[in-house]
Amino acid sequence: MVFKQKLQQRAKKSIASNVVKKFSIFDVIVSPIVTEKSYKFHDVANKYFFKIHRNANKNDVKAAIQYLYKVTPEAVNIVNVVSKNRSQRGLVRKAYKKAIVTLSKKDKIEIGL
Repeated sequence: MVFKQKLQQRAKKSIASNVVKKFSIFDVIVSPIVTEKSYKFHDVANKYFFKIHRNANKNDVKAAIQYLYKVTPEAVNIVNVVSKNRSQRGLVRKAYKKAIVTLSKKDKIEIGL
């Protein structure tokens, strides 16, 4: 196999969606994150925050946003939010995965506030 073909195979693997093969497209996005900070980003930078499935990647999130909200995202960033543990109080916040979806200026998502 030529090196160029190996690179093409790697590119196909990275573009393929993980979660959509195992679950449905409705399982990718768990819930929207609605806080004061995220609400400010709606108006200023047209960014939306979502809790997503643990095994989801950027391509899964992009496909789910396109299917559910009928808009095309310009960019998708993913952040792993770590858990917060306290010695006396126990668990304060569970760990989860967060997606930051950037839309174009003409697109908008209506999230019930």
